[in-house]
Amino acid sequence: MADVFISYARSTAKEAHQVAEALRRLGYGVWLDDELPAHRSYTQVIEEQLSSSKAVVVVWSAEAVKSEWVQSEADQARASHKLVQLAIDGAKLPLPFDRIQCADLAGWTGDYEAPGWRKVLASVADLTGGPGRPPPGLEAQLQLPTKPSIAVLPFANLSGDPEQEYFADGMVVEITDALSRFKSIFVIASTSALTFKGRPIGAQEAGRQLGVRYVLEGSVRKAANRVRIAVQLVDAADGAQIWTHRFDDTLDDVFDLQDKVAISVAAVIEPKVQQAEIRRASKRPTENMDSYDLYLRALPLCHAWKAAEVFKALDMLDRAVALDPDFGPAMAQAALCHAYAFGSGWSKDPERHRRLGLELARRAIAVGSEDAEMLALVANAMMQLEQDLDAPVTLIDRAMILNPGSSRVWYFSGILEVALGEPELAVQHFEMAMRLDPLSRMYIGRSMFTGIARFQQARFADAFALLKDIIEQTRSPLAPAFLAATCGHLGQIVEGRHALSRHQEVSAAPIETRARWGRPEHRKLFLDGIALAEGRTPS
Repeated sequence: MADVFISYARSTAKEAHQVAEALRRLGYGVWLDDELPAHRSYTQVIEEQLSSSKAVVVVWSAEAVKSEWVQSEADQARASHKLVQLAIDGAKLPLPFDRIQCADLAGWTGDYEAPGWRKVLASVADLTGGPGRPPPGLEAQLQLPTKPSIAVLPFANLSGDPEQEYFADGMVVEITDALSRFKSIFVIASTSALTFKGRPIGAQEAGRQLGVRYVLEGSVRKAANRVRIAVQLVDAADGAQIWTHRFDDTLDDVFDLQDKVAISVAAVIEPKVQQAEIRRASKRPTENMDSYDLYLRALPLCHAWKAAEVFKALDMLDRAVALDPDFGPAMAQAALCHAYAFGSGWSKDPERHRRLGLELARRAIAVGSEDAEMLALVANAMMQLEQDLDAPVTLIDRAMILNPGSSRVWYFSGILEVALGEPELAVQHFEMAMRLDPLSRMYIGRSMFTGIARFQQARFADAFALLKDIIEQTRSPLAPAFLAATCGHLGQIVEGRHALSRHQEVSAAPIETRARWGRPEHRKLFLDGIALAEGRTPS
């Protein structure tokens, strides 16, 4: 039997289901009359559920006050001292219910902090014996943010050409990035949303897993030099379609299409978005489609952490920049690839990669000073290419001002705090990045750098759990290096030697080069741990 029985009039089914879903997210068992079994008496089931429930939530509306069914259910609940009332349209309650406390939920959109909803929750918790606990499998459900929230789900590729999948994914990334610049909207990063690619999952379930109120679904049909983008905005609470539109244009102006989609969706969700933010969201990364195509193809190779793939990505990015010398994101990504090559010892001429990486980073800043994620990417590259962290700090601060809703900005900011030796602040920034991008493969990087932060705090058991979990999932040399140092301090010599071997496998650079992270005391802690893992006495 359910904890909560919900009584409502048929015209307010949408609002009743919204209340039910919000309670279920908190772990309460909820029953509505649309769950009636086909083989049993309607009245008998209603009576059983009313009697067995611990709380009865009555959704009052103009129709509900005229309904004999709703009044009868409310009467029984009042007599059993388990009545919880809420009103959604200001209708005058009938006697004697107008003398009983009633929460005002007129215009409620699912905000858990709304005073009326908090009043409902307090009553339900009191009647049921305490706040609900998420049932097995629902622990990861996320509370809706207080401001409008959205995720752009993977677009369907209707071109009939599997090679165009990257183009459809690129549209999702670009539209998400444009939307994330609106500070009045909470936007889930595309890396989380794209995890739903190829999965038969509905808008409501996707919204539940991502913790957002709205989802944008769409399709891309690309043929010759034309593209058609069809989109629909869906309320994830009930699956209702709020808005749909189709955009047609030539590929010569695909960014104009992205701008139109992003701005139209934002206008539907939040009409009060500032015009200055709209102008910023409309900025195009490049006018050259061949350059953009190379950039999209290079992105997955950049994150492979393998020499061959990274060098192949560098070749594509160099060609992209040659076609458009002002394409900032391509320059920033190339700078990061040079940083990988420099730090991993993949080249016989690391100084060349350092020089080229810094040159590209400075060029990217010159052309993209208003692009938050690009500035954060450049800051990450510069962190690895030079010892002085003043420039990365300035860039991250600027990126945070430009777009505090970007998960990547928070992620790179967390990495910078680790480099600065501020582990507590770093962990907070990684947690914020995870909330904005809960399903992304970026969790590997977050786990790795959170593990390094815990190492800096000498919380070796926590560091070991995080680093051990992801060491085989990444080719970053930092994971095995810090795992080895952690094992040294924990006295786990066998595991430490395995981590040392893993470091040699993924990097040609000496493990001691990883000691540059953090403050002097953190560097000594690392070197001492490596010595212990190698069976040496720390100096």
